[in-house]
Amino acid sequence: MGTAAPKRAARKAESSTTLRVLARVGYAANGVVHLLIGVIVIVIAFGGKGASDQSGAFMAIAAAPLGFVALWALAVALCALGIWHALEGILARDPDGDAKGSAKKWGRRVSEWGQSLIFIVLGIVAGAVALGARVDSEESAETASRGVLLLPGGPVILGILGVGIGIGGVSFVVMGALRSFKKKLSIPANPVGTVVTALGVFGFIAKGVALTIVGFLTVVAAAKVDASNAGGLDGAIQALLGVAYGPLLVGLVGVGFIAYSVFCLFRARYARL
Repeated sequence: MGTAAPKRAARKAESSTTLRVLARVGYAANGVVHLLIGVIVIVIAFGGKGASDQSGAFMAIAAAPLGFVALWALAVALCALGIWHALEGILARDPDGDAKGSAKKWGRRVSEWGQSLIFIVLGIVAGAVALGARVDSEESAETASRGVLLLPGGPVILGILGVGIGIGGVSFVVMGALRSFKKKLSIPANPVGTVVTALGVFGFIAKGVALTIVGFLTVVAAAKVDASNAGGLDGAIQALLGVAYGPLLVGLVGVGFIAYSVFCLFRARYARL
């Protein structure tokens, strides 16, 4: 009785044609953001400068003619996609009716709600930039990490967060390698489908590598109790530049992000909603 009403409301909202259309546009919007990130990352690989994260992409859009209009469109679409994932989490089912099935259901809920939070935050950031805010993700990551470190048990909390981000990165790599992302799409069995799958494999692995580095940097910040070691995607790219063959590896990550962006555009068409 307690969960029936929320599920009915979620099911009714999810059946909205408008929300479904906006969710598909949200996948395309996510593709646009990753396309810009990929281009910026490649520029950095060749010695250029730029913020290779979502805030950098939004700032690049803001600098274009009528960029604020595009940013508001992205904000609405990304928030709609976030709402869709939130509803998917509420409506997650227990496939087996036992303890194992219940664990799978809650695992899916955590995944869907995590994605929901990410897309809604991205939408809010896009809206903030459209209003004239200057967002620095690296500074925000350091500030947030510094705040966590001041809490009782802060280093442990930050370390757990870093491990969680790292696990998320590894899951992206696994999804790409095993092609498990195909379960959520109706990919046609033709040459176009082959291209979509290849883009997904490369894109998921590249994004997973970047997220894994972000998680590692967060764990290092927790271990050293030094927020300056923490960072977001831009920090991960800078860290990757410092290793052997760094520019080459960064360039491959940039190409991977572009591949992921094109995959997202196809996902807008083939996603099972």
